[in-house]
Amino acid sequence: MNVAAPGAARSITDVGDAWPTLEQVWNTLTLRAGFNTTSVVLGTSLLGVAAGVVGVFALLRKRSLTADALSHATLPGIALAFILVALAGGAGRSVPVLLLGGAASGILGVLVIQGLIRHTRLTEDAAIGVVLSVFFGAGVVLLSIIQSMRTGGQGGLRTFIYGQTAAITRQDAVLMGALALVAIVLAALLFKELTAVCFDDAFAQVSGFSVGLIDLLMMGLIVMVTIGGMQAVGLILVVAMLIIPPAAARFWSERLSVVIVVSALIGGASGYLGSAVSALLPRKPAGAVIVLTAGMIFLLSLLAAPSRGVIAWAARRARLRLRISSEHVLEALFDAEHTREQLPAARRALGLGTSLIVPILLRARGLAQREAGRLVLTEAGRREGARISRNHRLWEQYLVSYAHVAPSHVDWSVDQVEHVLGADQVRELESALRARGVPVPAGATS
Repeated sequence: MNVAAPGAARSITDVGDAWPTLEQVWNTLTLRAGFNTTSVVLGTSLLGVAAGVVGVFALLRKRSLTADALSHATLPGIALAFILVALAGGAGRSVPVLLLGGAASGILGVLVIQGLIRHTRLTEDAAIGVVLSVFFGAGVVLLSIIQSMRTGGQGGLRTFIYGQTAAITRQDAVLMGALALVAIVLAALLFKELTAVCFDDAFAQVSGFSVGLIDLLMMGLIVMVTIGGMQAVGLILVVAMLIIPPAAARFWSERLSVVIVVSALIGGASGYLGSAVSALLPRKPAGAVIVLTAGMIFLLSLLAAPSRGVIAWAARRARLRLRISSEHVLEALFDAEHTREQLPAARRALGLGTSLIVPILLRARGLAQREAGRLVLTEAGRREGARISRNHRLWEQYLVSYAHVAPSHVDWSVDQVEHVLGADQVRELESALRARGVPVPAGATS
């Protein structure tokens, strides 16, 4: 099927998008698709970086829901600014004026939340819910009033709710980028204070920091990012830019500095790719595409992060299960060489040992070999089996002597712990048993 080139004349009833050419894609991604498009892509990318940086502190401080309420609380300020300027005979759709009104309304919403928490018995989540719903409802009512005004309808104001990069001018993009850059610089200057409050506000207060002031400054940074991203992402979805990048970055590292850098990269990449797609496919809303891009990166992080991802976790679980199964088999084979008793652990081990993987692993490690069609221990395997068997009996004796677990019930508890006993823990168990005059089981030492 032939696809019309972007920009070709099309029917006003056609709601589809024409696929861009490879040249158009390349020009957009390399910032050569025109000054206005480049400004929007750069401004949105910078906004994503700012949201990623500020969002880390909001997430650590558990202020993500507050950011959601703040973004919704900006709507009545935007609408009220439009009404006042229009009644005064000015240009009601002046973006700086609307953003200023939204910022004032958002800050008021934050102050109301703080006041409800401090001076009433409402919990934080209830206070956030009240402010979010009441302020957003007030904004919707004001939008209906604007619709009936003679000065003009609310056309253009709805872009602040859902976001629309097509409505962003060059000056708007510069303003958005400037707000994002200021937020990044302020977050860098306040790094020590924000870190102290996020991790231990009591310690920060004892150290002389004003926790209340730092919280307000953090909310100010969130307001700055929210206001900057309203036209591109929309006030409903802008909160996702403050939550998804830091949540995704958290999978990649335990260190705060690394999490901040990764979150900034994820936020910047989401803004860059989302705005580029919106520029290439104008009918696709930029805010939704940006958030979906961030969501895909979050899903990738959830699955593929090297230490905290689902795949890494599943691999660790599989390795642990194989190690425990291998140790069960070694213990069972060692006990079978020294006693004819079929211990419960030995019966379980022999059942697990019928699998194909465990015998292969034991042979590969030189701990067992095949003789006459059955698995037997090598000398190294006997030493390892002796160590595991001794740890089993040592922990069993400890539970019976100290925890007063019945001997008939101790085997299951031992089986859960014996595989994670380190050499230092074994020595502590030996010393504790000897101090009580309890004989320590003989065998190979750990």
